[in-house]
Amino acid sequence: MSSDGVGFRSERGPILIAVMVTTGLVAIDSTILATAVPTIVKDLGGFASFPWLFSIYLLTQAVAVPIYSKVADSVGRKPVVLLGVGLFLLGSVASGFAWSMPVLIGFRAVQGLGAGAVQPMAMTIVGDIYTLEERAKAQGYIASVWAVSAIVGPTLGGVFSEFTSWRWIFFVNVPLCLAAAWLLVRHLHETVTRTRHAIDWLGGLFLTGALSLLILAMLEGGNAWAWTSTPSIGAFTVGAVLLVAFALVERRAAEPVLPLTMLTRRVVLTTSLVSVGVGAIMIGLTSYVPSYLEALLHASPLTSGLTLAVLTIGWPIAATLSGRVYLRVGFRTTVLLGSSIVILGTVELAVTSLHPALVAVGLGCFIVGLGLGLVAAPSLIAAQSSVAWGERAVVTGTNMFARSVGSAVGVAALGAVVNGMLRGQDATGDPQRFGVAVTWVFVGLAAIAVMLVVAGAAMPHHTAAAARAIDTDTDDDTADQAPSAETDTVPSPTDDRDPRLLAQPPE
Repeated sequence: MSSDGVGFRSERGPILIAVMVTTGLVAIDSTILATAVPTIVKDLGGFASFPWLFSIYLLTQAVAVPIYSKVADSVGRKPVVLLGVGLFLLGSVASGFAWSMPVLIGFRAVQGLGAGAVQPMAMTIVGDIYTLEERAKAQGYIASVWAVSAIVGPTLGGVFSEFTSWRWIFFVNVPLCLAAAWLLVRHLHETVTRTRHAIDWLGGLFLTGALSLLILAMLEGGNAWAWTSTPSIGAFTVGAVLLVAFALVERRAAEPVLPLTMLTRRVVLTTSLVSVGVGAIMIGLTSYVPSYLEALLHASPLTSGLTLAVLTIGWPIAATLSGRVYLRVGFRTTVLLGSSIVILGTVELAVTSLHPALVAVGLGCFIVGLGLGLVAAPSLIAAQSSVAWGERAVVTGTNMFARSVGSAVGVAALGAVVNGMLRGQDATGDPQRFGVAVTWVFVGLAAIAVMLVVAGAAMPHHTAAAARAIDTDTDDDTADQAPSAETDTVPSPTDDRDPRLLAQPPE
């Protein structure tokens, strides 16, 4: 409750509160569902299909993010984030009334469309109203949301599953959505010159089709059909062709869904690769740890939820401290430190999974959370700090898109491993085989953590001193600056806030 430029009592305090509540929608949803999966499967059936609960949500989120981000750079952040809150509310209510696994999966797709606007817009607004150094402090506030959600989400998921009904994990979003919408309408004011824009529907269609087919091939291969069967080969082939078509369309589109030119900038490319790894590791743990504990250790939903909570507790703790770290040693060093910690945690999980224990799983999750907290926020802020307002939503959207794709493809690939080893049985049908399958999941996550180190090492070297030395001009010329190959430094204005969000109209 400080009175400085970042506290709740500051001029921008009400906007910060609105962003925190909005972030809470996605933060709680990211942890509350995983705990309830075993109960949902017991009620609705379809253990082999449960990865779709995550994949479809992440797929629609991933595809929607770049579209929302491009629109937000034209019409402003507020209408986009309000649309996202509305869709998230609609999807939550519908999911609560789902009567079968396929129906629930469909309604989760609507939730994903809402989350695709909520999370990147919240992070973009933070980038708009705070300078580089202020973002380090603001990150502590945002991290506190994830810290609270880390406890509240799994706990509520466990309580609802064990004592009431899993349906309440969706209904609980209703008051949160209404509160977020009210705060945004009341406190977030923008003065934006609205421009006409052309939505790249063809590119979005190709991207959706490509990712859907690739995820379908991975989840159903070896399960619904053989890996070498015609449906499997056809899905992979058509998916790859659609990806190529998507790339060709993006080169000609006036306003592409995902500007591929962004990926020619070294800082955007490397931080996006980092985000792919972060998404895959996070969803891999949250998807399988609760089922793993309940199948092998007969843990209650509440116990498995609290064990998983330490993952998302470690994340905000490290994220809160990451601002001090990257301002002192730079973004790349911070990401490398975090990636090394992630390797340590995933290796610990893989080794100790041979002799399952709640303490061992909790410790491994906590270590991984600490590492991810030092990776996710600094890599995103490094990308944001390389552009001015006009491109910040697109850069943020690209980063969030990469994380969502990493999560969607990651959970599909890991699901393929588990389903292939179980051969049609569920976790409770053959707990020992399921335990071996989850061990391979942990091994796969350790390999992804190694890839995080490689991507982090390729990031441009950037220190706070270099950022302060950059000109503080905030016009669009800043957006054209790309990372310099000669200096290996990310351009980052010291005061790159959006003045349109700073001047609040009188109440």
